[in-house]
Amino acid sequence: MQPLSHRVALITGSTSGIGLTIAKRLAMAGMTIALHSKSSVEAGTALAAELGNASYTQADLANEVETRNLIHQVINHHGRLDVIINNAGINEVIPHADLKQATPEIWEKLYKVNVIAPWVLISEAETALRDSATEEHPSCIINISSHAGVRPKGASIPYAVSKAALNHLTRLLAVALAPTIRVNAIAPGLVETPMTAEWVAAKELWQNRAPMRRGAKPEEIADIAMMLVASDYITGEAIVIDGGLNLT
Repeated sequence: MQPLSHRVALITGSTSGIGLTIAKRLAMAGMTIALHSKSSVEAGTALAAELGNASYTQADLANEVETRNLIHQVINHHGRLDVIINNAGINEVIPHADLKQATPEIWEKLYKVNVIAPWVLISEAETALRDSATEEHPSCIINISSHAGVRPKGASIPYAVSKAALNHLTRLLAVALAPTIRVNAIAPGLVETPMTAEWVAAKELWQNRAPMRRGAKPEEIADIAMMLVASDYITGEAIVIDGGLNLT
């Protein structure tokens, strides 16, 4: 496994939920963390101070200028960039059969944050990622997707399709950027976070049908992210973490 103590990781949407847990896990391994959120400035600033040698940048990923500027601020602050974890994403809950409710505006909004923003971040950071890579230790990108992008489920069709697009983007970039930059995706199902606390139907589904009989803990997603960052070989994978629900 590669030495991690000198490496810098940008994690979008990292002041709560999965992103926060990944940030703490990578910091525990000795990495320098660049935190980001759209609005929770106070939480981001406090977390940066807690982690030590970390930074926080506010940016709206629906805004291309702010998205590109996020990369430049991270590089200017830390002097390098080795890892990008595209965790930030948005959702819309719409019954799949209600086609009219899934308006073009909703499609555009979801794609802008869930697909286009990761593309902009990666393309803007490509040079820095190549500069920090070595022959033995490629740089690393992880896209946080969803099991809804793998099977015909999810809170809405536009959301599920945006995550399917992110999965395929992962594979395409794994080929295009190899061998200097590895690109993988993590596709969680239900994860026990404050955002999902009221998702009663989803919790019942996992308890009744998933072989593991529960949703994932954020720490279990962070462990997979840590494994992918530490690997020097895995690329082009979309790892489904849903307690086996996809098998049923």
